[in-house]
Amino acid sequence: MILLKGEKIHVVHRRRFEKDLRKHFIGEVEAYENGLVRAVGHVFVIEDQKENMFRKKSEPRTRIISLTAGDVFVNVIPPTIELDKIRYESKGRDTRVTDGSDWYLDIKEFGWA
Repeated sequence: MILLKGEKIHVVHRRRFEKDLRKHFIGEVEAYENGLVRAVGHVFVIEDQKENMFRKKSEPRTRIISLTAGDVFVNVIPPTIELDKIRYESKGRDTRVTDGSDWYLDIKEFGWA
């Protein structure tokens, strides 16, 4: 299996157009089958392009994500990460995902300044 039930993931949705919202999903895998992931978690979006910071949508979501469509990048994050504490923060010119522990995921590589 490429993903296992209970694994935690950070998903970056590719933008098709310049004005599309920058959207991420962070959650836990409920199931994986034939290139499809069912995960429960939260969506994070940049609502103000000038501010360039992600905000967490308050309601949890169950998402079906295709790994074969080419629309997402998926990062498997450590099992010790507390999903309820996930936040985005700026560190110099970098943007990081963290839960406040020593762990962070530098997401600047996904194409913005």
